[in-house]
Amino acid sequence: MDMITPAAAGLAWHFDPELLRRHDRPGPRYTSYPAAPHFHDGFDAAALEGAITASNVTARALSLYVHVPYCTSPCFYCGCNRVITRDRSRGEAYVARVLREADRIAPLFDPAREVIQLHLGGGTPNFLDAVQLRALIDGLRSRFRFSASASRDFSIELDPRFIAPPDIAVLAELGFNRASLGIQDFDPQVQQAINREQGVAPTLAILQACRAYGLRSVNVDLIYGLPRQTLSGFAQTLETVLRERPDRLAVYGYAHLPHLFKAQRQIADSDLPTPEQKLALLGLAVQRLGDAGYQYIGMDHFALPDEDLSRAQRAGQLHRNFMGYTTHADTDLVGLGASAISHIGPHYSQNPRELPAWEQAVDAGRIPVWRGLALDADDELRAELIGQLMCQGEVDGRAVAARYGVDFDSYFADGLAALAPLQQDGLAEHDAGIVRATERGRPLLRLLAMCFDRYLARPDQPVRYSRAI
Repeated sequence: MDMITPAAAGLAWHFDPELLRRHDRPGPRYTSYPAAPHFHDGFDAAALEGAITASNVTARALSLYVHVPYCTSPCFYCGCNRVITRDRSRGEAYVARVLREADRIAPLFDPAREVIQLHLGGGTPNFLDAVQLRALIDGLRSRFRFSASASRDFSIELDPRFIAPPDIAVLAELGFNRASLGIQDFDPQVQQAINREQGVAPTLAILQACRAYGLRSVNVDLIYGLPRQTLSGFAQTLETVLRERPDRLAVYGYAHLPHLFKAQRQIADSDLPTPEQKLALLGLAVQRLGDAGYQYIGMDHFALPDEDLSRAQRAGQLHRNFMGYTTHADTDLVGLGASAISHIGPHYSQNPRELPAWEQAVDAGRIPVWRGLALDADDELRAELIGQLMCQGEVDGRAVAARYGVDFDSYFADGLAALAPLQQDGLAEHDAGIVRATERGRPLLRLLAMCFDRYLARPDQPVRYSRAI
């Protein structure tokens, strides 16, 4: 179904500050449903083994995610699970443990199942040197069946400060065909405030090397709402980045949660932009990306019209998981490393977040499961409905509900009632079971999804999320 055409995907968003302020509230990012904070420790290694065994019946292709937690210095804005160290030798022991974890997991899968997607995230995956990275990839290849398909996605997140152009040749040789570069903002004042100083020329040299060595897609991460950020400075960053025409861009809103993330306590509240200024920064980014011809994918993501994500969205085949938006919808996700999350059939499983706990489990020969969740029929129904909203900006609720044997209008009466204020303010539409975001509501897809999230109303599981804007 061609739900969003290039013309319909124009980026002329009209921001009404009062309207958005009224609806702006915390909520999940919906890389999963239910969101990870609702996982529980009753889901154990035996449950994961059972999920994998059951998944061999349908034998879907596999996606591998490897979490590399190490960073050489803390970026003050970061809320990721990471370990700060300058001892690069720690990467060798970490790789060895990831492969020992894979030794326990891989034999549970039908050996005919191919890995069609691989992603290294962190932390800083390029904390691993070339020898360590080669050992990791070669080790995974010997344990899983890697696809040779032209459509395979093998991607890695890169900190441009700690990699040189010749290193990109090694990535290409190992089979990586996508890279994501963290830039955030080139403004020196912002970089100083977030403890992440990186020059323009060295950073762009890495982007250009990715192209020179044949990587087919390069993503750039930017962040709006950072301390000391200004419209003029962010405009210059956007201009510099857009001259390079990255295939994809992610423009994240900074979530200031110092009570959850210690590093953020280094950021002075007085240095942060006001909500109005933050909204203006987002509006600037949307305008500049639209003028440059980028298509809005969803949430914080944009892509060139002929990029894989854009084509998948137009074909109604876009998917969203813990790795973000992806074109590989029909896969089971296998997470390896500290804090990594697996999604096997209707089951989620997460490894221990703390590195010592994960190491202890692996060293003891156990499958390192910390918590997880087995989805019930209601979870699966809502996951499909919310997934379509997040990927396509609309969903045929009656068609989805019918597949689960329920009546959409009655089953989701509470959700449709919660949707009504968004409809009244012109942010959403509901007609004959089809729920969609309007042009004004497209920046607020999370709010539409939250209307159908039964966990948000549960008082037994208080959860704090970043705000929708």
